Amino acid sequence: MALSIIIILPSLMIFIYNYRRKTSFWTSNIVIILLAVVIGAIQFCMVISLSLASLIAMRIILNKPENHLRLFTVALVTAIVFYYVSNILDAGGMDCNDSWLPTVILLASMAVILCQFRRTHKKHTDYKESAYQAGGRLSTMVSVINKLTRFVPPQVWEPIVRADMPVTVSNKRAKLTIMFSDIVGFTELSDSLSADNLADILNTYMHCMTMIADKHGAVLDKFIGDGMVCFFGEPDSRGSRQDALDCVAMAIDMRREMRTLRQKWRLMGFEGLYIRIGITTGYCHVGNFGSNNRLSYTLIGKEANLASRLQSCGGKDEILINESTYDYVCHNYECQYIAALELKGFDDKVNAWQVLDPDSHGGYLSKWVDHTLPGFNLHLNFKDMKDEDYQDIRSRLNVALERVEKEEEKVAASIAAESKRHKTGQR
Repeated sequence: MALSIIIILPSLMIFIYNYRRKTSFWTSNIVIILLAVVIGAIQFCMVISLSLASLIAMRIILNKPENHLRLFTVALVTAIVFYYVSNILDAGGMDCNDSWLPTVILLASMAVILCQFRRTHKKHTDYKESAYQAGGRLSTMVSVINKLTRFVPPQVWEPIVRADMPVTVSNKRAKLTIMFSDIVGFTELSDSLSADNLADILNTYMHCMTMIADKHGAVLDKFIGDGMVCFFGEPDSRGSRQDALDCVAMAIDMRREMRTLRQKWRLMGFEGLYIRIGITTGYCHVGNFGSNNRLSYTLIGKEANLASRLQSCGGKDEILINESTYDYVCHNYECQYIAALELKGFDDKVNAWQVLDPDSHGGYLSKWVDHTLPGFNLHLNFKDMKDEDYQDIRSRLNVALERVEKEEEKVAASIAAESKRHKTGQR
């Protein structure tokens, strides 16, 4: 009776403790010590020891992996110690195989393990369902974020995503190179085109110019009708001089791309579309402007207004730059002084230079040939030509040259005939 009380009472305490306390190292440690005490006290009775050992194993498995070895050591040492203590107290040993106690403990242990398995399986099922729902929400969020990032320059949203940076109303003064551009003749063209054709032209133009801006690492600030605003220097700057060089290189590429687009649009019946660009370098305030509910990453300052004014003074396919930009790029690009311009909003005259086209002033090294006359349009882009295209191009040029020679002969014959008739009439 005493032995039953000694074994049953701790066992009941273990079961109650095992279910009413959250699994942790210290709760598991106490539970395992109590189980090991019982195992040692009954002198490793086979059925009871295996039953309680299975409970110990279950408790160890439920704990963190880094605690497994410590808990196993505690269980083993405690069981051995109490085995020797029980031998000292009961030198004759004990027989625990002929009573009903082993069967009860075995069944109770199995019930505990099954209940724990049921709880674990339920948690697993719940976690799996939660993970599935979280995965669906995550996919939706990623899809939405991918769509929203198209409205924000990558230089702005990428640091926020990578570093989880706080977004607040903040700006700073920085030296930037700013570019304003628009399409010459677009307003007049819009009066004679349908909305569908106008939207198609504008979207094609913006797509091509955006690709060029991304290639050169510019921050595309905004679209203004048929115009664009880009800048270099924030949030990633390569130095003021390199920023200016990158901006001018981007503007030249945009002008080149506009030639290609102009040929496509001319075939569609849309004539007279040219780009004009204004570039300045100077200090502006750049950052997040607005309120905590609505922010816009943009720039504000006199230099931005100056770039806009220079752009409006430019002619077809002209790139105008101010003096500070000229100082940075004059060693790399050929520039021509225009004049000291009087610009709206500026008290002093502004010296302006035009960036000449490297392709038009590079002779035989040029990768572009572009010449237009009434009834004549020649546009060659050697950068985009493939090796297998040269023979076809040569053949077409030869055919065109033969047609020109025949037409020239007809004109010469016509002039000669007209001259002959005129002389005959005079006689």
